[in-house]
Amino acid sequence: MKAYRKSWLICLAAAFLILLAACGNSEDTESSGDEGEATENQNTDDTASAEEDTRTVTDAMGHEVEVPANPERVIGSYLEDYLVALGIEPVAQWSVRDGEDIQDYLQDDLEGIPTIPSELPYEAVTSFEPDLLLMDSAGMVEDNKYDQYNKIAPTFVVGTEEINNWREKFEIIAEVFGMEEKAADVLAEYDTKAEDAKEQIQEAIGDESVAALWLFADTFYIVSENLSSGDLLYNELGLTAPSVVSEISETSAQNWSEISMEKLAELEADHIIFVNSDGESSALEDSIWQNIPAVQNDNIYEFGQDSSWLYAGPIANSQMIDDALESFVE
Repeated sequence: MKAYRKSWLICLAAAFLILLAACGNSEDTESSGDEGEATENQNTDDTASAEEDTRTVTDAMGHEVEVPANPERVIGSYLEDYLVALGIEPVAQWSVRDGEDIQDYLQDDLEGIPTIPSELPYEAVTSFEPDLLLMDSAGMVEDNKYDQYNKIAPTFVVGTEEINNWREKFEIIAEVFGMEEKAADVLAEYDTKAEDAKEQIQEAIGDESVAALWLFADTFYIVSENLSSGDLLYNELGLTAPSVVSEISETSAQNWSEISMEKLAELEADHIIFVNSDGESSALEDSIWQNIPAVQNDNIYEFGQDSSWLYAGPIANSQMIDDALESFVE
């Protein structure tokens, strides 16, 4: 009887040990499964994080550019208007003549930003340690320059040629940064402002004609009917272009075209937006200038070369609208 009891106890103990071992294996398996799942999740998170660090966009030349998700050191020479409109502060700003000439109209936002030569020397670009370069057109990266710039930082070319449609250029740049909604809001606000200004100005001067002239180095230039500030005056604000403006615009692809004194004599403009880069100039004493209707009637609205009238972009155009309202609406 005792032998039987002893045998039964041994069996019970063995069963108990087997049960404990089974539980242990189960816990180990569950623990191993949890660890495996955690590792898998971590790998997935790491992959997602890596993908979120950059965005791939295709530029005008077909380059697939890996753009940082949140670039912090951007250089976009002569594209600063668009960057500022998106709330992006570039690390350097366009300049010529060793930094003497800059885009003055943007200095409320770019004051204190170092200048970089407009030709973008490699050494100068490298010194700013950019994490993204924007190039206005393919001409800026010809002769293997793209490869050199791309070694410094991811390089995106906005257009195969210079894009004169500032809205199109703005939307392309916004897409690079994933800021399409921001750009749409900026454009909607601008369009409202332009439409309101159009009504006020047309009510003030009606069908009276308007020309925009630029005096530089004793030479007059006239704005195109469909480009630069001419696009604003004649298309967005619906103002009347003198026949000379239309005639010159048909044969020139320039934003501003030189106008001879003979053609200037034919300018029957009731109002003139006058960008004066010369200050006092003998050209303003010439009888041809003096006989223009706008000059005779003192309908000359003069701006310096630091104004936005020589440029285009969401900020430049908005400032020009303010100038037009102040000039034409009393």
